[in-house]
Amino acid sequence: MKAASRIDRSLTRQLTFAVVLIAAATLSLIAGFTAWSMSRVDDHALTQQTGFANFGLNEVIKNLPVEQTSSTTWDEAVRRVREGDQAWMKDNLTVWMASYFGHDRVYVLDPKNLPVQSMKDGALVGSDSYAHDSAVISPLVSELRAKMQAASGTAIDSTAAITDLGAEDIVLFDGKPAIVSVKPIIPDTPALSQTPGSEYLHVSVRFFGTRLISQIADEFALGGAHLTLQPEQGFWIASIPIHNMAGKTLGYIEWNRARPGLDLMEEAAPALALGLFVCILLGIIVLRRLRRSAVALEASEAQAHYLAFHDTLTGLPNRALFEDRLDQALANVRGGNGRLALLCLDLDRFKNINDTLGHPAGDELVRLVAQRLAKTVREKDTVARLGGDEFAIIRLGIKSEQDAEQLAQRIADQMAKPFELMGTPTYVTFSVGIALSHGEETRRDDMLRSADIPLYEAKRQGRARYQLFAGDMDDVVRQRRRIESDLRGALASGAEIGVAYQPLFSADCTAIVGAEALVRWDHPVHGRLPPELYIGIAEERGMIEQLGEAVLRQACTYAQSSSLPWVAVNVSPVQVRGENFVERILSIVAATGLSPSRLQLEITEGVLLEDPETTNAVLAELRDKGIRIALDDFGTGYSSMNYLRRYRVDKLKIDRSFISELGQSGSARAIVGAMVDLGRALGLTVTAEGVETEEQRDILALIGCHELQGYLMARPMKPGQLNAMLEPPYVERQPLVHHLHEI
Repeated sequence: MKAASRIDRSLTRQLTFAVVLIAAATLSLIAGFTAWSMSRVDDHALTQQTGFANFGLNEVIKNLPVEQTSSTTWDEAVRRVREGDQAWMKDNLTVWMASYFGHDRVYVLDPKNLPVQSMKDGALVGSDSYAHDSAVISPLVSELRAKMQAASGTAIDSTAAITDLGAEDIVLFDGKPAIVSVKPIIPDTPALSQTPGSEYLHVSVRFFGTRLISQIADEFALGGAHLTLQPEQGFWIASIPIHNMAGKTLGYIEWNRARPGLDLMEEAAPALALGLFVCILLGIIVLRRLRRSAVALEASEAQAHYLAFHDTLTGLPNRALFEDRLDQALANVRGGNGRLALLCLDLDRFKNINDTLGHPAGDELVRLVAQRLAKTVREKDTVARLGGDEFAIIRLGIKSEQDAEQLAQRIADQMAKPFELMGTPTYVTFSVGIALSHGEETRRDDMLRSADIPLYEAKRQGRARYQLFAGDMDDVVRQRRRIESDLRGALASGAEIGVAYQPLFSADCTAIVGAEALVRWDHPVHGRLPPELYIGIAEERGMIEQLGEAVLRQACTYAQSSSLPWVAVNVSPVQVRGENFVERILSIVAATGLSPSRLQLEITEGVLLEDPETTNAVLAELRDKGIRIALDDFGTGYSSMNYLRRYRVDKLKIDRSFISELGQSGSARAIVGAMVDLGRALGLTVTAEGVETEEQRDILALIGCHELQGYLMARPMKPGQLNAMLEPPYVERQPLVHHLHEI
């Protein structure tokens, strides 16, 4: 019995030992696995925080000269510093830079590098402040002066040569690191010039102080971030170095390192402690649970990482991942691994889809477009959604411009197929800007800018096309931005926008039957600007409704006060698609007192192609109110019998390109004659534009054209000149031909 008992105790001890051993091994595995998981999570968090901190630091350094340019590239700045206007410089060049951008010190230097005005910590100070700082600022000033002298050469005006020049670095001020940027103060228009060596300089200093570091810390959640000259070595501390242009370390940004893995470990500590007192079975259960927790943690981390770098709507890489891949691709290019192409794509008139079919349909269209783009490129290429209806493609291994153009054409072919939205086949078009890498100096920002510029140009030229970057596009974009700014000012003041009137005559030229109102912009600096220079900009930048209504109001006011039978006003397709278009037109007509029957609205054939049902309803409502509709530039677009029968218009205006051929080829006469016969058969008035010779006039009268318009009879003129033509004895002349100077 005792022997049996001893055997049982021995077995119990063995079992206990085995259980304890298994439990210890289990706990060791749990502890080891938990520590490994914690380390992985913490290392990833550190990598992410360090990347964000470096990104934020680089953005602050890069933005300083950009912030300077907002004030230093300005005619007014050049004038004021030359005049020594201290109050103006304070409000625009020194104290303003502190209050608006947070610059700590600003100096304006004359051509001899002497301070004209000095600012420190938001307040003006004496020139002794610059004398104290000049030891670290002067090398940069000298560097910029040398660059400017080399760039200007023998030029009379240095502006164009030095526009993009500057000098910046990170230096120590009394042992404190700071960003210093020196930029020339230059004009932004040709109205002013500067001889080489006469330029003033603008110096901005921003210290790595609490405000700057807080800006980075707040954006990327870097708790306890601060500047230190010697980083602390610790379990909870992380830091990045601050290097100058020569690569020398001048300080560190240090912050409290995030340790999500350790935090999780602390939360699980009670459960682990409880596991020490439970049986092996519970230990196994705990082990399994911990394993499941670790797997779930990694899955959550992977999901968070995926969401951080992918678009939730389409699953494509988002802007952050796109920029990272573009940087990697450019690094490979700089390493001699071929070239790449960047394509920036934008859906044309995407807002119309949201407005007509709703935002769910717009989201579905974005998803379908993403799927087609992904299928169009190779697996090693990158398709990204940058936001809204904007996409980008990184194409690797490009050998020539033709490779990029072929890809753009394949995309256009894919997008030409209809999309099924809300049970309705929907057609959309794309505008594409293309930029190719050039040499080892190509950077991400340069590539993006070089693709955005041709994208903007493709939209300006009518959309539904692709455009390669050309070197002169920078100048075009700058000119368009100046025109946009000046046009906004002209519309706000109402003083520069006027209207000229070109009469329309009966076929025998014995009577004026009406006149077309033509917009005229008399720019205070550049004089009369051609409409084709600013109409497209007004349409793209949301000013066309204001411009169109200003012309309509002036035209209706003039017609009401004159004996003119009717006045015709051109309306943009953007206006027709705008909200309350009919109400806006009728409101202006009523306010001026003009009878609706004395107003004609001229539209182009492109208006008829977009949203046909809405367009037809708009035209029908206008005609019901007595306003007549003329189809302008007939024959240059998608002219067809179907459109003329379907849409309610009153008049066809044959484009001048057909009229100019009359008398030179028999086919031109036959084509114009067919247009006239078509208009007459449909009961429409037919007008010929661009009549410039007597032979053209005689042919048009012979084939039955109702109305003539052109330089042969009269050029565009001021209201007073047209009034004179409407009064005897002008109206009694035969034929009635008037050659006033065009306005």
